[in-house]
Amino acid sequence: MAKTELNGKSLESWLWDAACSIRGAKEAAKYKDFILPLVFTKRLCDVFDDEINRIAKEVGGRAKAFKLVKRDKKLVRFYIPLEPATPEESVWSVVRKLADKIGEQLTDHLRAIAKENPKLEGIIDRVDFNATTHGQRDISDDRLSALIEQISLKRLGLNDVEPDIIGRSYEYLIRKFAEGSGQSAGEFYTPKEVGMIMAKIMEPEPGMEVYDPCCGSGGLLIKCQIVLDEQMDLRSRKNYAPLKIYGQEYIAMTWAMANMNMIIHDMEGVVEIGDTFKNPKFRVKNGMQTFDRVVANPMWNQDWFTEKDYDADEFGRFPKGAGFPGKSSADWGWAQHILASLNNKGRAAIVLDTGAAGRGSGSANTTKEKQVRQWFVDNDFIEGVIYLPENLFYNTTAPGIILFLNRKKPAARKNKIFLLNASREFEKGDPKNYITDEGIARIADTFKEWQEVEKFSRIIDKAEIVKNDYNISPSRYIHTAEGEEYRPIAEIVDDLKELETEIQVVEKKMKAMLAQLK
Repeated sequence: MAKTELNGKSLESWLWDAACSIRGAKEAAKYKDFILPLVFTKRLCDVFDDEINRIAKEVGGRAKAFKLVKRDKKLVRFYIPLEPATPEESVWSVVRKLADKIGEQLTDHLRAIAKENPKLEGIIDRVDFNATTHGQRDISDDRLSALIEQISLKRLGLNDVEPDIIGRSYEYLIRKFAEGSGQSAGEFYTPKEVGMIMAKIMEPEPGMEVYDPCCGSGGLLIKCQIVLDEQMDLRSRKNYAPLKIYGQEYIAMTWAMANMNMIIHDMEGVVEIGDTFKNPKFRVKNGMQTFDRVVANPMWNQDWFTEKDYDADEFGRFPKGAGFPGKSSADWGWAQHILASLNNKGRAAIVLDTGAAGRGSGSANTTKEKQVRQWFVDNDFIEGVIYLPENLFYNTTAPGIILFLNRKKPAARKNKIFLLNASREFEKGDPKNYITDEGIARIADTFKEWQEVEKFSRIIDKAEIVKNDYNISPSRYIHTAEGEEYRPIAEIVDDLKELETEIQVVEKKMKAMLAQLK
């Protein structure tokens, strides 16, 4: 535990202090694109120093070790081309001693590191620390110097912090940035407890291929590896194949964040950049590459895609009977992409808007979204649904659901769906609610065991789903409150929107009929 502390402060607190050193906690999130690459570079430099020290013991000193590594860069994982004033000084001291033109020199140093390490190209050399907007520096040399000094206070080498500790601390920093980023937060961060519930229920096994088509900062993928490591520790297995991790991300800076997050967790994976919906990068000759597990939290209710986008698909992702779910929400479009990305034994966990579970059900008019949901139910691809508590996510107070898909459900679970209403499984937090470790375990264990618990979980069969017009929301079947049925505000709002649409359709028909009568 001592490894994670600095002057009585945890590693997390130190990282947050470093972030706040620029312009206080309120402004810290704005500077995440500067802070995260610097913390990442500090880790690379300190680990490189550790590798130099290891080689120095064998060859008789750091000076010889530097020369040897310069000749054979394969001796280290990442070669850092910064040369300290003396061999005994740390590599990071080159950054710490910058005194003039700090932004310009720092940018040059990070670009030099990326040039020597193709894996880092586009990741740490993307930021210009000397950038200006309307003639004003985005981050002044004074503030940059203060940030560098704060980061310099803690060593992040192999003997100082374990990969999981620095990794979790880095995730903590990303979460803190999400708290201050408003609507944009959901683009790069899913609350830790939601990710852990998904990973535990997915039960990844050694060597499995795991994919996230909209991976943000990579947290859901990383949590799958963390859960696997925990399971192997419980089984006392020392040697096992790590997961093969794949992700795709649309936003360039978030893609860079995912790569940094993966490396700092000491994990390897392939993260591609681009629009997954229109241009999925993981392909095979006959269509989509398929995986053992998929975890995802796509942006909810995207209205970017038209019916033409679905029709133009060349990979068979949107089959006849499903396809276009309507312009207002691509939630079930993402579910179709993810289903197409599963192999014949694959399983998936997808975070979606609560409305995706019930919109259109009970409506006088058949909606496209309900038709797609019906297709998933009729083809028995839905394993279960978890209804989450309100106010967990950083870009909305809405509760959200986790939809679980399964390509090969066990015979005993055919044409059945497991529903779990976790709406009350939370603690009040600031600024967001959270689920405790005990709550995470209760939700995941209950789901994995398909255990029915009063006011918490139920197994429903297809006949009951059909009776309820293909509504698969747990809150429809599991009432957590005493007396009158409790319905979340988000669901009521969705129903009101549906009624409004129906009223407009009816009014249009009535006007047409009156016009004919006249």
